Amino acid sequence: MARVECGYAHPDEETVSLEAIFHALSDPYRLRIVRTLAASAVPMNCGDLSFGRPKSSMSHHFRILRASGVLHTASHGVEHMNSLRREMLDRRFPGLMAAVLGEIGHATTTEASARPLTPA
Repeated sequence: MARVECGYAHPDEETVSLEAIFHALSDPYRLRIVRTLAASAVPMNCGDLSFGRPKSSMSHHFRILRASGVLHTASHGVEHMNSLRREMLDRRFPGLMAAVLGEIGHATTTEASARPLTPA
């Protein structure tokens, strides 16, 4: 189920899935939005997060991030303010956002790619 707030649908915590989050974060622009929001102490408007991309493209990216449960958007007058749903994501999937945002130790890309893949 999703709740509608300021005209935007945001999924309830219990319906947020890893598959939707991974899909949302698989795009480099969406990942950049998430990392920028994580580094910000305050919600940011859509224009501050567009990185020079067309408005129609960014609307699509914001919609995917909202639908996955990663992003919360609220209308304040004519501005749409976006924030990361970090507390909810940390409760639902502990450690996931820390890993995505590089807040925990991890192997470098070269080290990780040099390791052979082994079946589980």
